[in-house]
Amino acid sequence: MFGQALGLTILITKNSEEFNANTGCKINYSEIETNARLQIVPVPLLFDYGIKDYQIEVKSNEEFKKIFFKTSSNKIPFDLLAASFWLLTRYEEYLPFKSDKLGRYHYSSSIAYQFDFLEIPLINLWLYQLKQLLLQEFPNLEITNPSYKFLSSIDIDNAYKYKHKGFVRTLAGYLSDIKNKISLTARTQVISSNKPDPFDCYDFLIKAHLDNNTESIYFFLLGDYGPNDKNHSATHLKFQSLIKHIADYAMVGLHPSFGSNNKMHQLKVELSRLTNITHKTIRKSRQHFSMLSFPETYQQLVLAAITEDYSMGYTNKNGFRASYCLPYKWYNLTEEQTTSLTVYPFCISEVTLFYEAKLQNKQPIELAEFIINQNRYYNGYCLSIFHNDNFDEKTKNFFIEFLKLAK
Repeated sequence: MFGQALGLTILITKNSEEFNANTGCKINYSEIETNARLQIVPVPLLFDYGIKDYQIEVKSNEEFKKIFFKTSSNKIPFDLLAASFWLLTRYEEYLPFKSDKLGRYHYSSSIAYQFDFLEIPLINLWLYQLKQLLLQEFPNLEITNPSYKFLSSIDIDNAYKYKHKGFVRTLAGYLSDIKNKISLTARTQVISSNKPDPFDCYDFLIKAHLDNNTESIYFFLLGDYGPNDKNHSATHLKFQSLIKHIADYAMVGLHPSFGSNNKMHQLKVELSRLTNITHKTIRKSRQHFSMLSFPETYQQLVLAAITEDYSMGYTNKNGFRASYCLPYKWYNLTEEQTTSLTVYPFCISEVTLFYEAKLQNKQPIELAEFIINQNRYYNGYCLSIFHNDNFDEKTKNFFIEFLKLAK
C-alpha cells in the first residue's frame, strides 16, 4: 500500500535503537513509546497465525469515515494496517457464512455493506488521510500518487444467440420457441443471414474502444456445454475466428466455466483451448458468475499459472468488494504467504447498474458516475464489466456515454 498508493519506499526494523536514531519520516507500529511523531498501535492480527474469528466493531470517525480494530492512539485511532489486511485478504470470507444459491459469498454478509462503505474504496480513503498526516509532520516528504486508469472488460458467455449453434442445438432452440410460444421468425432470419445476430456486437465494441482510446479486455468462456455454461464449442471455426479477430485489437483472457470450479483438470483444458486458438500465453482470467471461493478458487488459478484475476467484485452489487481500487497481490491466509496472483478488483457491472437504476428510479449513468469518481479521486484502477448479450440499441448508446465518462 505504501509503495503502490503513496509511491514511498519503506524500510522495516525491529531494532528500537536503530529506529530512534533515524531522523527521517517514520511510523512506530508498536505499543512501545518511541520518538516517532506518528504511531499505529497494533492489534494481534498481523502477528497471529491461522484464521480466527476476531470481534469486528465498526465505528464512525470524522477523518477516517469508518474504522475497526480501534486502539488508544490519537492521530491514527485504529490499527490501519491490520484493518487493511483484513479487508484485502477477504478475511471474512474464510469464516463461516450463509451462501447464495450458487454457493457464493453474498454482499449483504460483508461489513462493507452492513456499515455502508461498499461503494467507497475505504482503504484508499485511509491512505489519503495517512498521507495528510505524513505531510503535516514531514512537509518535505515526496509522495507520488498513481495515475487514474480505466479498463473496459467484456464477458462473452455466449458468443451468438442463434448463429453457429450446430444442428442439434438449433433444433432444440426451435422446439423451445414453439413450446414457449415464441415467434420462429427472428431465429430463422438470423440463421439464413437475413438479419444480424443479436449478440454479435463485436465490431461496435472494437470501434467504440478505438474511438474513445480505451484499453479493453475480453473474457471468453471455453468450457464444456452444461446447464450453466452455454457457450459455443471451442472447436467451432467461426467461434475461433471471432476470438482471433478480437485478440488483434484487445487483450483476451479466460472465463473459467462454472463446470471448472474446484476441477483443476477442467481449468487446464479450457486454458489450453484458448492458448491454442490465440497462439498466445494466457495469464488473465475472470470467473464465470464470479464464482469466487477462498482460498480454493485462487489456489487453483495459481497452480494453473494464471497471474492476473479480474473476479474481485459482486455480481449483484456495484462497489468495492475488497475496499480497494488498485490491483494488489493475493495473500493466501491458509498458507500465510503472498502469491504470484495479482487481483484486479472490478467495481461496475452494467447488469447491476440497470437493475439498481430501475429500483432507485435513477439514470444508470448517474449511479456509474459516483463509482467512477471514487476511482478518479483516489487515483484508482477503474474496471467495468459489460456482457455482449446485453447490447441492444439502448445499451449501445449508454456504453458510449459510459466510456466518455470513465476514460
